[in-house]
Amino acid sequence: MLILEGMGTSRGIADGKILIIESENNPPKILDAVNCEEELQKFYTAKELAKSQLMALCKKASQEVGDETATIFEIHTMMLNDTDFQEAVEARIREHHNSAEYAVYLIGREFARNFSQMNDSYMKERAADVIDISHRMIHILTGSSEKPLENMPGTVVIAAEDLMPSQTIQLDKKKIVAFITRNGSQASHSSILARSLGIPSVAALGTGFAKLNNGDYVIVDGLDGTVIIDPDVITNAQYTVKKHALTEHEEKLKALKGTSAQTKDGYKIELCANIGHPDDILSVLENDAEGIGLFRSEFLFLGRNDFPAEEVQCEAYASVLEKMGGKRVVVRTLDLGADKQASYRNIPCEDNPAMGYRAIRMQLDRTDLFITQLRALYRASVHGRLAIMFPMITSVNEVQLIKKLCEEVKKDLTQEGIPFSDCVELGIMVETPAAALTADRLAAEVDFFSIGTNDLTQYTLAADRMNSKVAYLYDCGHPAVLRMIRYITEQAHKHGIWVGICGESAADLSLTQYYLRFGVDELSVSPPAVLELKEKIQSLELATLMESIDNTLD
Repeated sequence: MLILEGMGTSRGIADGKILIIESENNPPKILDAVNCEEELQKFYTAKELAKSQLMALCKKASQEVGDETATIFEIHTMMLNDTDFQEAVEARIREHHNSAEYAVYLIGREFARNFSQMNDSYMKERAADVIDISHRMIHILTGSSEKPLENMPGTVVIAAEDLMPSQTIQLDKKKIVAFITRNGSQASHSSILARSLGIPSVAALGTGFAKLNNGDYVIVDGLDGTVIIDPDVITNAQYTVKKHALTEHEEKLKALKGTSAQTKDGYKIELCANIGHPDDILSVLENDAEGIGLFRSEFLFLGRNDFPAEEVQCEAYASVLEKMGGKRVVVRTLDLGADKQASYRNIPCEDNPAMGYRAIRMQLDRTDLFITQLRALYRASVHGRLAIMFPMITSVNEVQLIKKLCEEVKKDLTQEGIPFSDCVELGIMVETPAAALTADRLAAEVDFFSIGTNDLTQYTLAADRMNSKVAYLYDCGHPAVLRMIRYITEQAHKHGIWVGICGESAADLSLTQYYLRFGVDELSVSPPAVLELKEKIQSLELATLMESIDNTLD
């Protein structure tokens, strides 16, 4: 028996025999372009064929595994249309006289490397998208065919370096019991697919992956992130019990739908969900969230050739508001910069982009683009209960400038005879120490605070959580971070405004009692985490914990 440690990316426990899917890392032959114009035309033709294939895959994915996976192929299509990618390939062909397939290979690797070096885990995983697009183009250009993965021998545990979207859609989903990958994360395609299918997944096995062989019998524990090769009788029995307990627990969580997120002694808190795309609404409603505490608007701006028009934005926001049926939807305005880039924005390279030209700083500099988003949001506000949240705030002056622009937008809409709601709440992300320490002044300017613990923790502890050398220092439960959250909440309530937490730590059950003690009004987490957090809240008796919590921080 051998136990391998990785990262659990989809809950559940399964067992079965390993089927290893080989990755495609071999470069095409290095060929010179005999005729550059002919190679360019080959590239353009292949690009159009690739678009057609992606449209078909999008439809197939939507029918078989749902819109979340289908959206991946929409992203691929947008990436394929990226002008930077096309111009870079054209330059390789014209200036270096590479064949079309070799130019695509080189540029694909270059773009993938750029994505993989970003801080944000979601953006890191987009490197796999670029590689997948490159493979598709190379297959078309060379006339080779992709290896079919539909005829699998019985039920299997799929093991791979990491799975490309075009590979996952070929798999016979009925025969897969779990995924194991050497690389990957919560945002990788195999993890997304596993969650869509409701099967366990373990990623980031690293060097342990080399110990897997085709046909090995394994237990995959997506809860603890472990893979057990050739388990003994005792271990098998233990996991049978654990699997049964997990099934019972999941059924118990479903029974919490419709109940209140309230402690045993009557303290109630609002439980909301974070989303990054309108397609996530179904999961929000299925998991009984009371609203949306963070709607990341970046999805509208990434993977495009230009900024989305006001009408496009308005339609997206209105769709979400309508589907939420009167529940509050907090939309965060555009947070580009740092690890979220749009090629058409031409953001200059910076030595320290996380503290550079990003988020509200960019919006207040390009007020034309900011006003377009504000107009779209206010126009959409008639379709539901809207709150607008502004990221990366550091001063009262910024908030006052924002409010002035909002008033100008409302005045213009009124003059144009365009309706909007008078009840739109304006709030800020408290994610910098500057905002936290001036919370008393900022609270007088806005309707709510939403604490972004991801950045607040990084900036407070000077620890980049994506840097493996210092990641051990990143701790949302550090007394300095918790004291800041307590102070922010106190100041919010002194000024009569509500305060929520929308960072990853909102779902950390070891911190729930602290947030309740501080008086936080709302917690917003990923949709699948809502019911488990509700269970935790209902299990607590806050009065008995207050003294021990206070002693920990004072």
